[in-house]
Amino acid sequence: MKHITIIEDDRALSSGIVLALKHDDYSFSQYYKLCDFPAEEKTDLIILDINLPDGNGFDFLRSFRQRSDVPVIILTANDLETDEVTGLELGADDYITKPFSLMVLRARIARILKQGTAAKSVYSDSRYSFDFERMEFSADGVAVELSKTEQKLLKLLIRHKGQTLTREALVEQVWSDGAEYVNESALSVTVNRLRNKLNAADCIQTVYGIGYAWRTK
Repeated sequence: MKHITIIEDDRALSSGIVLALKHDDYSFSQYYKLCDFPAEEKTDLIILDINLPDGNGFDFLRSFRQRSDVPVIILTANDLETDEVTGLELGADDYITKPFSLMVLRARIARILKQGTAAKSVYSDSRYSFDFERMEFSADGVAVELSKTEQKLLKLLIRHKGQTLTREALVEQVWSDGAEYVNESALSVTVNRLRNKLNAADCIQTVYGIGYAWRTK
């Protein structure tokens, strides 16, 4: 069962979404302020309003994308084109303006969840083929063996392709069971090993003072 988190201060609307989707084999969490959302929440998709009592949904999304690639659908009364562009550039998977059709929302949720399952496990381009589910990796047609830590790091970089991930976020997610005991030199060593194994110095880029990004030309 897929879990959907709704962050929406309009309680009637939030409950209406749950009522409309409850027969689609989803479970739900409902929050009415940003501060109510627990950082450790495990969810498959977030429906996010922009104008919330304790903050701006764009700021939440910017911060959230530093640590998670869970799909986010923005659902808002803000119908300016500039707002939609901002939301998509910050990493939203869709942008829906109010008023909206519940049938359209249902269809877009189903599409995003279906696409997300496939997109998270396989990556390929002209040089690389990564299958994270099968743990099969190749560079320029040659198979490459990666450690579990290297696989976790690579998966994060690929999921956030084109985005800069902070060193702090990478340490926290790669060494999730003991990040407080890992210093940033361990991250630097792992990045260098991954670059060397994949011959990816041009793809795994250092953003000085911030972190790392996977970028291809």
